[in-house]
Amino acid sequence: MFLPIDPSSGLPIYRQIVVQVRRMIASGTLAPGDRLVSVRELSAALGINPLTVAKAYGELENEGIVDMRRGLGMFVAQPLSKLPTASGRRETMRPAADRYALEAAQAGLGAGEAARLVVESFDHMGEGAGADTTTKRRQSR
Repeated sequence: MFLPIDPSSGLPIYRQIVVQVRRMIASGTLAPGDRLVSVRELSAALGINPLTVAKAYGELENEGIVDMRRGLGMFVAQPLSKLPTASGRRETMRPAADRYALEAAQAGLGAGEAARLVVESFDHMGEGAGADTTTKRRQSR
Protein backbone atom coordinates (compact mmCIF):
# COMPACT_ATOMS: atom_id res chain seq x y z
CA MET A 1 0.00 0.00 0.00
CA PHE A 2 1.68 3.20 -1.20
CA LEU A 3 0.68 6.40 0.58
CA PRO A 4 2.32 9.61 -0.61
CA ILE A 5 2.95 11.63 2.55
CA ASP A 6 4.23 15.20 2.46
CA PRO A 7 5.91 16.17 5.76
CA SER A 8 6.04 19.82 4.66
CA SER A 9 2.27 19.96 4.14
CA GLY A 10 0.23 21.91 6.64
CA LEU A 11 -1.98 18.84 7.03
CA PRO A 12 -0.91 16.56 9.90
CA ILE A 13 0.58 13.25 8.76
CA TYR A 14 -2.17 11.18 10.40
CA ARG A 15 -4.79 13.21 8.44
CA GLN A 16 -2.82 12.65 5.22
CA ILE A 17 -2.99 8.90 5.87
CA VAL A 18 -6.75 9.11 6.48
CA VAL A 19 -7.28 11.09 3.26
CA GLN A 20 -5.12 8.71 1.23
CA VAL A 21 -6.90 5.58 2.52
CA ARG A 22 -10.28 7.19 1.77
CA ARG A 23 -9.12 7.97 -1.79
CA MET A 24 -7.83 4.44 -2.29
CA ILE A 25 -11.20 3.05 -1.24
CA ALA A 26 -13.15 5.52 -3.37
CA SER A 27 -11.01 4.74 -6.43
CA GLY A 28 -11.31 0.98 -5.94
CA THR A 29 -7.63 0.49 -5.17
CA LEU A 30 -8.78 -0.88 -1.82
CA ALA A 31 -11.98 -2.94 -1.86
CA PRO A 32 -14.30 -4.01 0.96
CA GLY A 33 -12.67 -6.83 2.86
CA ASP A 34 -9.11 -5.89 1.85
CA ARG A 35 -6.61 -5.92 4.70
CA LEU A 36 -4.63 -2.75 5.42
CA VAL A 37 -0.95 -3.09 6.18
CA SER A 38 -0.19 -3.25 9.88
CA VAL A 39 0.61 -0.18 11.92
CA ARG A 40 4.22 -1.35 12.27
CA GLU A 41 4.62 -2.06 8.56
CA LEU A 42 3.18 1.30 7.48
CA SER A 43 5.13 3.29 10.06
CA ALA A 44 8.37 1.58 8.96
CA ALA A 45 7.60 2.14 5.25
CA LEU A 46 6.83 5.83 5.81
CA GLY A 47 9.53 6.38 8.44
CA ILE A 48 7.06 7.78 10.97
CA ASN A 49 6.02 7.03 14.52
CA PRO A 50 3.67 4.02 14.86
CA LEU A 51 1.39 6.13 17.07
CA THR A 52 0.75 8.41 14.07
CA VAL A 53 -0.44 5.46 11.98
CA ALA A 54 -2.47 4.11 14.91
CA LYS A 55 -4.19 7.49 15.26
CA ALA A 56 -5.06 7.51 11.55
CA TYR A 57 -6.37 3.94 11.66
CA GLY A 58 -8.36 4.77 14.80
CA GLU A 59 -10.02 7.70 13.05
CA LEU A 60 -10.86 5.55 10.03
CA GLU A 61 -12.35 2.94 12.36
CA ASN A 62 -14.42 5.55 14.24
CA GLU A 63 -15.81 6.74 10.91
CA GLY A 64 -16.75 3.17 9.96
CA ILE A 65 -14.39 3.12 6.98
CA VAL A 66 -12.34 0.22 8.32
CA ASP A 67 -13.03 -2.57 10.78
CA MET A 68 -10.60 -3.91 13.37
CA ARG A 69 -10.56 -7.69 13.60
CA ARG A 70 -8.77 -8.73 16.77
CA GLY A 71 -5.63 -10.64 15.99
CA LEU A 72 -6.08 -10.18 12.23
CA GLY A 73 -5.68 -6.46 11.62
CA MET A 74 -7.62 -3.67 9.92
CA PHE A 75 -9.90 -4.35 6.98
CA VAL A 76 -11.85 -2.11 4.63
CA ALA A 77 -15.45 -2.07 5.84
CA GLN A 78 -18.39 -3.11 3.69
CA PRO A 79 -19.85 -0.15 1.78
CA LEU A 80 -22.71 1.76 3.34
CA SER A 81 -24.73 1.21 0.19
CA LYS A 82 -25.29 -2.34 1.43
CA LEU A 83 -27.56 -0.96 4.13
CA PRO A 84 -31.13 -1.97 3.36
CA THR A 85 -32.78 1.43 2.97
CA ALA A 86 -31.95 4.94 1.87
CA SER A 87 -33.07 6.10 5.30
CA GLY A 88 -30.62 3.69 6.95
CA ARG A 89 -27.78 4.94 4.78
CA ARG A 90 -28.63 8.57 5.59
CA GLU A 91 -28.75 7.89 9.32
CA THR A 92 -25.42 6.08 9.16
CA MET A 93 -23.89 9.15 7.52
CA ARG A 94 -25.56 11.67 9.84
CA PRO A 95 -22.64 11.92 12.34
CA ALA A 96 -20.13 12.53 9.54
CA ALA A 97 -22.42 15.13 7.95
CA ASP A 98 -22.86 16.87 11.30
CA ARG A 99 -19.07 16.96 11.81
CA TYR A 100 -18.55 18.36 8.31
CA ALA A 101 -21.24 21.00 8.74
CA LEU A 102 -19.69 22.11 12.03
CA GLU A 103 -16.19 22.30 10.54
CA ALA A 104 -17.48 24.18 7.48
CA ALA A 105 -19.34 26.69 9.68
CA GLN A 106 -16.25 27.16 11.85
CA ALA A 107 -14.24 27.85 8.68
CA GLY A 108 -16.77 30.52 7.70
CA LEU A 109 -18.43 28.63 4.84
CA GLY A 110 -22.13 28.92 4.13
CA ALA A 111 -24.33 25.90 3.44
CA GLY A 112 -24.21 26.41 -0.34
CA GLU A 113 -20.44 26.62 -0.48
CA ALA A 114 -20.05 23.60 1.80
CA ALA A 115 -22.45 21.62 -0.38
CA ARG A 116 -20.49 22.57 -3.51
CA LEU A 117 -17.34 21.21 -1.88
CA VAL A 118 -19.07 17.88 -1.29
CA VAL A 119 -20.19 17.72 -4.93
CA GLU A 120 -16.63 18.57 -6.05
CA SER A 121 -15.31 15.78 -3.83
CA PHE A 122 -17.68 13.30 -5.49
CA ASP A 123 -16.49 14.55 -8.87
CA HIS A 124 -12.83 14.03 -7.86
CA MET A 125 -13.67 10.47 -6.83
CA GLY A 126 -15.42 9.81 -10.11
CA GLU A 127 -18.72 9.47 -8.29
CA GLY A 128 -20.48 12.53 -9.73
CA ALA A 129 -23.20 10.28 -11.08
CA GLY A 130 -24.10 9.40 -7.50
CA ALA A 131 -25.41 12.91 -6.79
CA ASP A 132 -29.16 13.19 -6.76
CA THR A 133 -30.98 15.07 -9.50
CA THR A 134 -31.85 17.96 -7.19
CA THR A 135 -28.17 18.62 -6.55
CA LYS A 136 -27.40 18.37 -10.27
CA ARG A 137 -30.18 20.85 -11.07
CA ARG A 138 -28.88 23.30 -8.48
CA GLN A 139 -25.36 23.05 -9.92
CA SER A 140 -26.49 23.80 -13.44
CA ARG A 141 -28.09 27.11 -12.39
